[in-house]
Amino acid sequence: MKRALILNAVNPRIGGVLIRGEKGTGKSTAVRGLAELLPEIDVVDGCPFNCNPRNPAEMCDNCFERFEKEGSLPSVKRKVRIVDLPLNATVDRVAGSLDIERAIREGLSALEPGLLAEANRGILYVDEVNLLDDYVADVLLDAAASGVNVVEREGISVSHPAKFILVGTMNPEEGELRPQLLDRFGLQVEVRSLEDPQLRAEVVKRVEEFENGPMAFAEKYREGQEELRARIARAMEMLPRVTVSDELLLAVAGVCASLKASSRAEITIVKAAKTIAALEGRTSVSEKDVEEAMSLALPHRMRRHPFE
Repeated sequence: MKRALILNAVNPRIGGVLIRGEKGTGKSTAVRGLAELLPEIDVVDGCPFNCNPRNPAEMCDNCFERFEKEGSLPSVKRKVRIVDLPLNATVDRVAGSLDIERAIREGLSALEPGLLAEANRGILYVDEVNLLDDYVADVLLDAAASGVNVVEREGISVSHPAKFILVGTMNPEEGELRPQLLDRFGLQVEVRSLEDPQLRAEVVKRVEEFENGPMAFAEKYREGQEELRARIARAMEMLPRVTVSDELLLAVAGVCASLKASSRAEITIVKAAKTIAALEGRTSVSEKDVEEAMSLALPHRMRRHPFE
């Protein structure tokens, strides 16, 4: 679970992670801990879409127009946010609502931003995603895949950046996700309750230690957190330079074809393998990287496990 979350932190284009497991296995705690590992980001001051002031490709239309006129935009630095998507959220709450008359006159300014706008360049967390309304789930996953949220009403269309780390958690005992939705999650991991009594006792000790002194507990693990944060930042910087050989690419495609997995499978595997290599400080993908990526990207896209 930790590995899959970190891979998505380095490369959100992997497509998020679905965490399956029974209640009380630390799924939500792990997701919320992820935000503390991510470096602070610069956002355009006052922009509801958290636009990147340095990259025009990550700006909404309004910010881009200002950037073109002024050459630079005022910015502030802040931590990456976690946005919770409630199960009862409507499409308008998720994607945003549009005033048609204002949209004709003002364009993007007529959009009342939704959760996808708030989550841009952050983490969108959906607990019990298997219980989410199918239409809302489709809207959410479309935005996650494209990196853009498009709101259409009465023939009027506006859009804004919506690049986020998508994390869904679910308890299989409460129902499964449709295969079409499963395929849209980049990676999947399963977590189970600890069976080793010593490990369970250690969990109790750490919970009590945190409750008795949160600041001292955080300081105790600060050095390890800083090391991991720096490692993630280095991997982000290295990722664009990572390459995969044609031989490995052909091997990945062959495995996915033999398992009758969707085309998303090999795309996700390659992205994940490159991210694994970057995290390990390498600029070329190895067979081991591909095998690990397959173990995370294939199980939920087929009926039998890889390498069987």
